[in-house]
Amino acid sequence: MHAAYSGEGAGGVLQPPQRREAGLLKMLAFWLGVMGLAYWGMKTYMAPCPATQIAVGQWSIPRDLDSHFYVEGAVNGVRTVFLVDTGASLVGVSESLAAKAGIFGGNVVTFQTANGNVPGRLVRNVMVSIGDNLGVPVTVGTGLQISSMRANALLGQSFLSKFDVTITKDQLVLKSR
Repeated sequence: MHAAYSGEGAGGVLQPPQRREAGLLKMLAFWLGVMGLAYWGMKTYMAPCPATQIAVGQWSIPRDLDSHFYVEGAVNGVRTVFLVDTGASLVGVSESLAAKAGIFGGNVVTFQTANGNVPGRLVRNVMVSIGDNLGVPVTVGTGLQISSMRANALLGQSFLSKFDVTITKDQLVLKSR
């Protein structure tokens, strides 16, 4: 009687198909576990830190691992993640986010950015908030083309100028004026 073997194991020893399949399943389970851990790690790393109210009218935003400040917030009630940009004149949003937030009309303008000229619109009195509070009406620029994987809006001076901003090694603090 002949046993059906296929494949060679270590040292040239033939292995039965069931043993080889068990080895493949273990390898598949191992790599699925590695990929699951990598996904969890990236999801955790990519999550923005919330703004923490540290006193009445005062909020703290921790510095992220990539040295930027990201904060959860909203534009006209539509949740988003902002990249805090103290060098940006305005709060900037993409056309997609503007449409979701009901931001229409405004003055057609051309923004001068580090990546060249970008067409957009200036829209006044758009409600912008960070965390679950701190909503203020500001001027927003639409047409933002941001290359960040973590944020889809910029929190610029049209919002930040309404607060005293203090940046330390690990945090950015906003204090109502």
